[in-house]
Amino acid sequence: MTSERMMTYGGWALSVLAILFLLMDAGMKLAGAQVALEASAQLGFDADQVWVLGVILLVATIFYAFPPTAALGAILITGYLGGAIAVNLQHHRPLVSHMLFGVYIALFVWGGLFLRWPSIRALLPLARG
Repeated sequence: MTSERMMTYGGWALSVLAILFLLMDAGMKLAGAQVALEASAQLGFDADQVWVLGVILLVATIFYAFPPTAALGAILITGYLGGAIAVNLQHHRPLVSHMLFGVYIALFVWGGLFLRWPSIRALLPLARG
């Protein structure tokens, strides 16, 4: 198997993991799961705001899941996660487990695209030479 094919499979693996996690998160918000409502309430969100966050995340994840709109989805998810990082920072949540969790998910989202798409690798080279 060629290294290009292995990178593509690895990229899809990262992307699928990110998609599954984001769909689960959006689904819990949309369903009004008690754990999602309680966690969001600790950050100052009302129940009706949690539903809106779920819709936003679901739409961004759907864009990311389809190859023609994956880059747009990655950008939207990055914005969503940036907001989550800011809110966790504002509420003095633990750094590694809470504040940086959005960074971890973003690394899966963008890492998946990086490995799947040669054009992204050309745009964002990890090494020059």
